[in-house]
Amino acid sequence: MKKSSASKETAASRKAVAGKKTAAAKTSEKEAAAKEAAAKKAAAGRTVAKETAAGRTVAKETAAGRTVAKKAAVKKAAPLKRQAPAKKPAVAPKKAAAAVKGVAPAKTVAPTSPRGESRTALVRRARRIDRELAEVYPYAHPELDFENPFQLVVATVLSAQTTDLRVNQTTPALFAKYPTPEDLAAAAPEEVEEILRPTGFFRAKTRSVIGLSKALTEDFGGEVPGRLEDLVKLPGVGRKTAFVVLGNAFGRPGITVDTHFQRLVRRWRWTEETDPDKIEAAVGALFPKSDWTDLSHHVIWHGRRICHARKPACGACPIAPLCPAYGEGETDPEKAKKLLKYEKGGFPGQRLKPPRAYLDAGGKPALPLGAG
Repeated sequence: MKKSSASKETAASRKAVAGKKTAAAKTSEKEAAAKEAAAKKAAAGRTVAKETAAGRTVAKETAAGRTVAKKAAVKKAAPLKRQAPAKKPAVAPKKAAAAVKGVAPAKTVAPTSPRGESRTALVRRARRIDRELAEVYPYAHPELDFENPFQLVVATVLSAQTTDLRVNQTTPALFAKYPTPEDLAAAAPEEVEEILRPTGFFRAKTRSVIGLSKALTEDFGGEVPGRLEDLVKLPGVGRKTAFVVLGNAFGRPGITVDTHFQRLVRRWRWTEETDPDKIEAAVGALFPKSDWTDLSHHVIWHGRRICHARKPACGACPIAPLCPAYGEGETDPEKAKKLLKYEKGGFPGQRLKPPRAYLDAGGKPALPLGAG
């Protein structure tokens, strides 16, 4: 009986232990399964997250692609915005040019092209204007009377703040009394002042012409030098005067930037500069050096005869189709013809003794001082 009870207890113990082991095994299997399920879930979550992120990236790229496509479509479909066109000046009728022709046949500065005009277009327009003016004024010449470089340099100094006509009416008496630099250097200032009184600012001009005559006598042997650097050292002689002398007495190219030249090149928008030296450099860059002297004559003549400061005769201008400032003056051809001066309007020119070519072209010599 005892053995039987003991064996029963042993069997029960073994059963209990086996049950515990089985329960523990089941528990660990459950835990393992739960862990494995959690791991799979986590992995699946990561994969979904990655796929979601990838999806977002694709979506972004797709949206960006659509934006680019839309922009391209808009750019292609919508017309390009054009800049507002520059206000075109009125163009004179062709008969205006015909009317005029019927009257009488420093440092380098890059020129500024107006209103988007390319440099090439500016150069072509500027040179065409010069060619047109050369046809209108084939007899253009310096409008000061002179017989030698000394007379020219003195006359040019005297022409400041007065007309060439007034100078030409005054210099005959001056050169008759003082024909050489030595004579004028030794002159009494009060006597020279009396002769130069009609030219205005006669005291300052007297000091200049006597001073430059002394400089010529003492420094250059009584001869006018033919170099720019020497000429500008003379009293009363600046670059403008020096280029007049070099171009017309020595045949050396130069641009004469007087008030007429300054006014016209700005009206034509060859440059926007206001300083004479910068104007000289800017305009010089548009033309071959060999054209400079004649260019100066053409521009100055046009400024005196047609393109006046206060009321230009636009309706009688031969270069009206090329001029950006057309319309600033009188545009009616008949009214414009009445504004023409000198030989274009049938009046005498500036010189008492003009060149033969000028007279042959219909020009009239000016009247002596006190005549008429």
